[in-house]
Amino acid sequence: MKYLTKRILFITALFAFCIIKTNPAQINVTFEVISNTNDSAGVYISGNHILLGNWMPGAVRFNRIDSITWRKTISLPAGTDIEYKFTRGTWDKEALNEKEEIPQNEVVKVWNDTLISKQIDFWNNGKPRQIFGQITGTVEHHKYFQSNEVIPRDIVVWLPPSYEVDIKRTYPVLYMHDGQNVFDPFTSSFGYDWQADETADSLIKADAIEEIIIVGIYSTNLRTAEYSNTDTGAAYMRFVVNELKPFIDKNYRTKTDRHNTAVAGSSLGGLISFMLIWKYPEIFSKTSCFSPAFKVKDINYLPNVAAYSGEKKPIKIYIDNGGVGLENELQPGIDEMLGLLFSKGYEIEKDLYWYRNPDAMHNEQAWAKRFWRALVFMFGK
Repeated sequence: MKYLTKRILFITALFAFCIIKTNPAQINVTFEVISNTNDSAGVYISGNHILLGNWMPGAVRFNRIDSITWRKTISLPAGTDIEYKFTRGTWDKEALNEKEEIPQNEVVKVWNDTLISKQIDFWNNGKPRQIFGQITGTVEHHKYFQSNEVIPRDIVVWLPPSYEVDIKRTYPVLYMHDGQNVFDPFTSSFGYDWQADETADSLIKADAIEEIIIVGIYSTNLRTAEYSNTDTGAAYMRFVVNELKPFIDKNYRTKTDRHNTAVAGSSLGGLISFMLIWKYPEIFSKTSCFSPAFKVKDINYLPNVAAYSGEKKPIKIYIDNGGVGLENELQPGIDEMLGLLFSKGYEIEKDLYWYRNPDAMHNEQAWAKRFWRALVFMFGK
């Protein structure tokens, strides 16, 4: 009986330990903004968590404490990485830094109950955001491209330097998701683009890569469903393969075979890029996945890869990620995916390449700086 009692106590303690391990402690994070806003103006926070509005600038309003103080408290699991900005309800009214410029995202990892206080002296007051950069080369815009699979969206096509001169030449094609963020800082979500046009143009003129066509596919308000392993995601992939690619091949001088067709994207766009090449290796031969969401929150594509038992797919995979904020949440899934790919015969520097910058954040500016590596991996001479 004494042994049984000890055994029961041990099991109970083990069970309690497991609950603690699988259910991390909730901590309270209080954001405080001190600012001389007018009486009718609200203060909002926008960030990378549902309780921070998932980057919707007017979703999470602060409570007014007095004439200059605003606060908001949210409860999160200890160890959560947070990226955020402060706004007055819209992106053209976001907080500015002491130089009256749009700042980088604030980044913090919270382990205990925390007060984050910020004095804001300057706000953008509805003026257009200061946008840096421009489009390099020729970009053709196809508005409201129709589909039988998904809702309409814009398509942008960047043409390489020789396209309008060498009219008999054909070109490889790179398809990129979140097309509004690929070439044009004015259409990009946060005022910074991938600079895919400038990077490709420079590498081509340096004779470092082949001349290529880049197709940017705009995302929609169904982005999460379209870029993940859902029925909507399956429909999006059919749209790319069966509708968009035939349109591009018909209207542009492309090399249509799989060896000259690639796909790339970031975050969920990195996931759907991997899903496309994994499901359609007869269409795509290479992919670049920046900060890919292979396994995060309720998204997990790893079992689909683990379950595959056929012959090694003849594909090349570039994986690239940072190490700050949301990048830390994505790292375990990336590590597991790399392990799976190793187990299925993919080799570093041959058909698999992984690059990590531990100081890089989860945004277009960071991806733009590293995009050249992917282009060289996929189209290098």
